[in-house]
Amino acid sequence: MLARERRISLWLVRLFALLAAALLTGCEPAPAPRHDAVQESWYKQTVDELAEMNREAVSDFERGKYDQAAALIEKGQPLMKRLLSVPRPTLEATEAVSDLDDLYGRMLLANRHYGWARLLFQKNLARWKHWQPPTAEAARRLKQAESAIAECDRHITE
Repeated sequence: MLARERRISLWLVRLFALLAAALLTGCEPAPAPRHDAVQESWYKQTVDELAEMNREAVSDFERGKYDQAAALIEKGQPLMKRLLSVPRPTLEATEAVSDLDDLYGRMLLANRHYGWARLLFQKNLARWKHWQPPTAEAARRLKQAESAIAECDRHITE
């Protein structure tokens, strides 16, 4: 009888060990804290640099210096991509990117490239339509994008 109890006990220990191993296999280590790039100094510097480029480009565009404005827009593209590469860009970064797209769209509209201009304005429309949390500035920019799209549509259908 003792041998039988010993076999059963050994069998139960093995079964318990197997169940424990199966349960522990499904466990994952605790996720590492996510790195928040928007807190790094390069992010704020890039936002400031892009915002300054936007101001210069708008000034050049309004003074009729289209080539200089276009060069600044082109120079701002890598900055824009870097700002948007983070999981949750800040409002300031999104505004700077939006301003660059808006100016580029206005330049294309002025050069009668209505389809391309409309595409840039649609990016802004999507950007501000889905901005969370909703703000008055986001609503203003959404209306601005809708108005620009309507302008493009008027020219396309003429």
